[in-house]
Order: sequence, then structure tokens, then C-alpha cells
Amino acid sequence: MQIGAMTDAALPRPEWRISPGYTDYDEAVATMEARAEAIARGEAGELIWLVEHPPLYTAGTSAKPADLVDPDRFPVYASKRGGQYTYHGPGQRVVYTMLDVGKRGRDVRAFVKQLEDWVIAALAEFNISGEIREGRVGVWVARPEKPAGPDGQPREDKIAAIGIRLRRWVSFHGLSINVDPDLGHFTGIVPCGITEHGVTSLVDLGLPVTMDDLDLALARSFDEVFCPTP
Repeated sequence: MQIGAMTDAALPRPEWRISPGYTDYDEAVATMEARAEAIARGEAGELIWLVEHPPLYTAGTSAKPADLVDPDRFPVYASKRGGQYTYHGPGQRVVYTMLDVGKRGRDVRAFVKQLEDWVIAALAEFNISGEIREGRVGVWVARPEKPAGPDGQPREDKIAAIGIRLRRWVSFHGLSINVDPDLGHFTGIVPCGITEHGVTSLVDLGLPVTMDDLDLALARSFDEVFCPTP
């Protein structure tokens, strides 16, 4: 499925692919690695690939064994992306970003910030104020309706996770946004190593958003963040 048009003459808009059904994780990794290598060789264009996975846990390069609370609950995959443990499953949009960071400034921190800004811009279309926090990867939403935490600080829940890998200045892996997953599935891990905050989703926040709704918001906000009009 293709959405959108070219962003500028110098850097065409990436191919935009949406896969129906559930995508096998090993197949997804093999596809990403092959495409990233082809991009690095100049034999393929960039790709944004939107998928859903069956329930599974992935362990990033910083994952701590103690954070895998229930190792027998779902399959666990060792991942070469940055970060710790995360969950993927039905109702969660996973966005794999095979982008040429070499042609986009060669600034990894700026690239990660663009990914965060992309998620925040997409969430804003549903009147959700996504926020980033120093020392915490991902996108968060304030939950003032919940009781304060044990430390007296206001509650916050994570709505999106980000974890990438770069090879020859081409990114792969990417981000995930919770639309309407079973939030109980996150209890088998300590998500991203953070115990003092929870997870949420668009539907958990009271918004009847569908996966198609989010996909369209992501398509629109991609151009806003990555290829703004001068």
C-alpha cells in the first residue's frame, strides 16, 4: 500500500509499505537487514514498513535478564536494536524505518529526535500530548487522573517505544505505538527497564482510534517532521 507523494527532488519520499495480518519477527528482521544493505549499496530506496506482530518479546542490546519476568509467556527474540526489553503484539503498530541517515545529516541524536517528533506529531492529530523525558527513551503521556506515584510525582504512561540500529549509516528497526494492544501482555517484562511508570494506548486513553487512523496520521506527520516545507 502506498501513501503520499514525493517530498522533494533531492530526496524522494520513502516507499511506504503496510503489511496485512501478522508478520513473523524473524522474517521482518531478515527483510530489514536485506533492504538496509541494498540502500547502503545504492541499489534500493528508503522504506517505511508498517506491520503487526503476533505476541512476542524482544531483547535489545541493553536488556537485563532480570527484566524478563515471564520468559515462558511468549517467544523471546534477541534483537540487535538499541534499548532493553519490549513487547510487540496485536493492536500495536510497529514502524520499521529503513532510512539513509548518511544523507539525512549523519547525526544520530538528531535522527532519534526526529523519530520522537514524528510520533508526537501523529499523536497530536488525536489531541494527545506526547512528551519525551530526559533519560527515558520513547514517548510518554501524563496521567493526572491517576494517583501520584510512591515518590509523589505525577503518573506517566508510555505510549510509544523507539529502538534503532544503524549499519553503514542506514537505519533499521524503528518504533512502536500502542493503538489497542492487550496491556496485560506487558507484565511479562519490565518494559525498557522502567518500573515506576506504566504503559497505555490510544484506546486506553479513551480514543476510538483504529490502526488505519494512525497509519494516515503517521503518513501526514512524516512529511511534516522529516521534509518540512522551507
